[in-house]
Amino acid sequence: MLPVLRKHSLLIGKCYRKVISIKYLHTMKLNSTQMDCVLNPGVKQLSSIFTKHGYEIRVAGGAVRDLLMGITPKDLDFATTATPEEMKEMFDLEGVRMINTGGEKHGTVTARIEEENFECTTLRIDVETDGRHAEVEFTKDWLLDANRRDLTINAMFLGLDGTVYDYFDGSKHLQEKSLLFVGDSDTRIKEDYLRILRYFRFYGRIASGPDNHNPEMLESIKRNVHGLGKISGERIWVEVKKIVTCSFGGDLIVKMVECGIGPYIGLPESYDCSNVKCIFKRCEDSGIPLSDIHHMTLLASGFSSEEECINFIARIKCSKREREILFFVMEHRHKALQAETVKEMQDLAVDMKIGEGRNKDIVLQYVSEVLKYASRVDLLEHFTDWDIPKFPVNGMMVSEKGIPRKQIKFALRDLVDEWKKSNFSLGQ
Repeated sequence: MLPVLRKHSLLIGKCYRKVISIKYLHTMKLNSTQMDCVLNPGVKQLSSIFTKHGYEIRVAGGAVRDLLMGITPKDLDFATTATPEEMKEMFDLEGVRMINTGGEKHGTVTARIEEENFECTTLRIDVETDGRHAEVEFTKDWLLDANRRDLTINAMFLGLDGTVYDYFDGSKHLQEKSLLFVGDSDTRIKEDYLRILRYFRFYGRIASGPDNHNPEMLESIKRNVHGLGKISGERIWVEVKKIVTCSFGGDLIVKMVECGIGPYIGLPESYDCSNVKCIFKRCEDSGIPLSDIHHMTLLASGFSSEEECINFIARIKCSKREREILFFVMEHRHKALQAETVKEMQDLAVDMKIGEGRNKDIVLQYVSEVLKYASRVDLLEHFTDWDIPKFPVNGMMVSEKGIPRKQIKFALRDLVDEWKKSNFSLGQ
């Protein structure tokens, strides 16, 4: 249960010709147990330095959201009223080492304290945006900084005394498990079109059901979906692969396609949403957690041809391993669906390991993924308990039998086939 909110009146202000519609600042106090997740020795030292020099510092964004959800934050990002130059001067005086100076132009200075890095960013205003990048100016107004953030649940700050500062009802929306953009949704999206995908990713983190979307949010996304064409494939892929494996991942992919997002992230017009729903439902029914399945395995469910996969890969710029998993699942999914015994999948692994010379760990992962795609829990358990046996013959042994060099690989292939038929017992 979230703490009781206190409301404080604020004036409605103007900033760079934009009206910030806000009536109340909500504040609440976290208890000491919640703050213990934040106040480690490094944070306490960081706080004392800023206080000593007359600057305010608060935890910003996602960490505040996670704390209110009862989740221990993995990372802490800090916002401050100090400018980069003021922070550098302050840290120099205090003998604090600074690293990653490339972030200064965006307002970020990274301090190294107690063997931990702390990213401290000056409060900012977006002066000009093109849907991908923003030119910023520094401010000392917490409200103006909150107004430039994407979602209300990410626009809260936490003072190191335990006070949460909530300018746009983020805590209320978090409690209601609803997702809304800060202020005008069209404006927020046009500042950075990647926020369309961030909407779906965070929906998967906080929503209580697969289709409880605010209709106005979806309409705004549909109006602005073309802007995703401006976003690099690398940035798109970071978001998409998180969406796929979060709660309601299958429903979210389908909803994204319904909103017209598909072509802008590399999915074909014919992406098979009905099969996507089928695969996710099958995994749920079989008890395979989405977190245990590779994102490419799940995405493969909507593709029907190699050409579609090639176009998708060209758009998202994924890794070689991710590319291989997609093609492998596409090629062997029907085999896994129709397999009668685990031996058929073991033979596939042997062909890859011995016939293609693939690394054993890669072979085991790829075959396991295709079994997960098919939700063949019966075969998966036996397969993961099995180790690929060592083939008892090599090229030198075949050559010693008088087989011509050009025929050795064909002879080995035939021997592997006989070895598989013997259930890997020949030569023992």
